[in-house]
Parts: sequence; structure tokens; C-alpha cells
Amino acid sequence: MAAKKTKPGKLSIADMRKMINKRAGQDVAYNLTEDNPTEVKQWIPTGARWLDSIICRGRLAGIPVGKVTEIAGLEATGKSYMAAQVAANAQKQGIDVVYFDAESAIDPGFLEKAGCDLEKILYVQAESVEFVLETIEDLLGSAENKLLFIWDSLALTPSVTDINGDFNPLSSMAVKPRILSKGMAKLVQPIANAEATLLVLNQLKTNITSNVAEAMTTPYFTPGGKAMHYTYSLRIWLTGRKAKASFIMDDHGFRIGSEVKVKLEKSRFGTQGRQCAFKILWGDDVGVQDRESWLEAVKGSKHLTSGGAWYTLTYKDGTTEKFQSATWLQKLENKKFYDRILELMDEEIILRFDSREGNASDFYDIADEGGDVSKS
Repeated sequence: MAAKKTKPGKLSIADMRKMINKRAGQDVAYNLTEDNPTEVKQWIPTGARWLDSIICRGRLAGIPVGKVTEIAGLEATGKSYMAAQVAANAQKQGIDVVYFDAESAIDPGFLEKAGCDLEKILYVQAESVEFVLETIEDLLGSAENKLLFIWDSLALTPSVTDINGDFNPLSSMAVKPRILSKGMAKLVQPIANAEATLLVLNQLKTNITSNVAEAMTTPYFTPGGKAMHYTYSLRIWLTGRKAKASFIMDDHGFRIGSEVKVKLEKSRFGTQGRQCAFKILWGDDVGVQDRESWLEAVKGSKHLTSGGAWYTLTYKDGTTEKFQSATWLQKLENKKFYDRILELMDEEIILRFDSREGNASDFYDIADEGGDVSKS
């Protein structure tokens, strides 16, 4: 079929695109059949493969480059430890890290334990919300490499009004949300254009309300105001259990880590509400205990059955292999076993969800938002 001719004096879509880009001084208008500027072309692994498997529908993902992501959690659920893991993985991809610290709690030793190269981390004390936003704006587009900005944490970063005012919370009410609303409106597009990444760490606070229904459906909220909720492309919420069984102990009974439950509170990648669980170390070793969580992730597979204390793994060729949970990590040292488990994770967590196979309850923890995490 012949292309439709443009009437004399009228602009075609291609001509309009050229005109808009000329006026803007850069590419802002696109032909979506050739290029999609909103598509995430790079992901930074979180250090937890189970989490990376539930972030984006149909693929193994992580923290999206070019977007704004929130990791929020209750006290001592490992927000900073996970951020350190993300920073280390970003550096492996050639991304430089700018770490804004409002809590004065970052230890270079724990960053190194997480695998970070301190020479490629720019540590910045987060004096105020305005300072952080202005610094990000100044650095965007001026660095020789892509940048990962980590803001630790939004909740404890004061505004200039807070710093100069008294301790009465009413004297600066809603100042920070208004600043963030304006600041993020200015920064979202430049962050995408520079292929930078903003990872905001935040606190989960208990929603104190007289509305019982609201308290049950929305038990937590995060500081920063509603505007930030719209800014985030991905919101990862971390909660933990107080039960003794959820802690990781060393040989002498000292606590060196804890189990973390993870929920995607928001995802623009088709996976909102999905959940997983893993353990984070914060002792001599730092970071996510990744492989230890894989057994729980694939327990629902028809190719992995259990009877008593024994599990039976079925390979593609029909052969089987028996093992116990105590030998799980040892078994993963075998390449054939390792590759088969990764295949099952892709099948159970990514592909079945993408094709909507089985029941929704296989992928969401619908019944108990605050209870144990079911397989996602």
C-alpha cells in the first residue's frame, strides 16, 4: 500500500518530530516503532535473585536504570545493607555511586564487605533536602560515567526551614513534601535522559488512624508526601519478623542477620503486590543470603517434590536426584543441579506469572498482608 501523501503546506508526523526536536534542542519526540525512550534498557541486580525475578513481568530485572526507586522498611530490616549490595552491583556495570547520607551511619568497612570499591563511591553528607536535589541536578549530565544516587534516608533529611526553625513540628508542616514535589518534577526527566538512577531509602511508619478499615488495609506509610508516590517507578517495602527463628545465628548463638519479607508496594512493570523473602547478613559478612532463598522460591514446582526430610529434583531428561535441605548449598556447587534450579526459578516465578498459569494465590500473599510470605 502506497504511503499517504502529505498535502502541500502540511507537516507529516516525521516533519513534526523534527520541528519539535529542533525547538527543544534535543531529542524529545520519538517514533515509537524505532525507539522507546521510556523502556528500561539496563537493570542493576539487587543481590537477591528471587527479588529480581518478581520486579518486572516476563524477565529477570533489578533496580531500573533511568528511574526513581524507593526501598522502604521497618527498623533494622536491612535497607542500607541492601543499598550497599546494589551499589556494589552497579559498580560492576561501570556505574559510579553517589551516596547521600543523612543518618551519619555509613561505615566504609561495611561497604567494602558488601563488595563496593570505595574509590568509586562519592560520599556526601545530606545537609538538607534542597541540597540533595540541587546536587543531583548539578551532577546529572556532567559525570563521565552513569551515576547511581543513593539517598539514605529521605525520612531523616531535613529541609532548610527545619534546620533554621525551632523544634515545633507545626512550624514547618508540609514544607518538605512541597519541596520534594517541585524538585522531583524537575529531576525525573533529566534522570531518565542521563541514564542515571535514584535509589531513595525511606522508613516505614505505622499509620496511626481512628479508621479501623484504613489501619488494616494501609498499616504503614512513608514520609515525603504523595508526590513521591507518583515519582517512584518501583517501591520495595521490607518488613521483618520478631520471632527468634527469623534470625541468623553464628556458632555461638550471636545474631548476625535476619529474615526479611519483601513486597512490591508499587511497580510500573506489571508486578505490583508480588512478594518474596530472604535473609540479610549484617555481621562479619554483609549482604543478601541469595542462594539460601532459592529452595523456598521453587518449592511449588512440579519438578521438585518432597517427602519427609527429602526433596526429589527431576531433570529435563527424566533423571532424578534426592537431597535434604541441610545439603542445599552444597548441591548448588554442582553445575547441573545449579542450572536446573535456575531453570525452575525462571519457570515458576517469571514465566508462569507472565502467562498467568495457575491461581493468583500462587503469586500473591493475598490472605495475610502481615504474615509469612508465600511463594511469589
